[in-house]
Amino acid sequence: MSVAADDGGADIVDGAVGVLIDEHGRFLLTSRPPGKVYAGWWEFPGGKLERGESVVVALARELHEELGIDVVDARPWQVTRMDYAHARVRLHFCKVLAWRGELQMREGQAMAWQTLPVTVVPVLPGTLPVLDWFAAEQGFSGPTCAAEEGAATLKS
Repeated sequence: MSVAADDGGADIVDGAVGVLIDEHGRFLLTSRPPGKVYAGWWEFPGGKLERGESVVVALARELHEELGIDVVDARPWQVTRMDYAHARVRLHFCKVLAWRGELQMREGQAMAWQTLPVTVVPVLPGTLPVLDWFAAEQGFSGPTCAAEEGAATLKS
């Protein structure tokens, strides 16, 4: 796992996150699987970078492990940091525009293709910046979540 220290000395975990976009412009959200922290919350799929991995290599590994697909075209897009009660994470978001294979929910998670505003709840706070970035790119105005309060119940 890739861990760096921030200016305050606290460890930050780097994560690679896939924003899969289909031919209709929809993006994929998956639920956190049972038994994991924040189980049932919706997020973009991905996971921790292992020591020595690049973001794109880690993303390809994680998406294969979680979704059973092989990434063909992943483009680094945005980076943001989230401070959760259990961890500080630096999320490296990549737009995934092409992949091989059928989506398989290998960890017992649910999946939903979404557009703005997203209709699944609750949405993990680390997902919210991505929705805002999509809104800015698309000229979308209004709430990015149909139920904004779904994300507000978890303090980051």
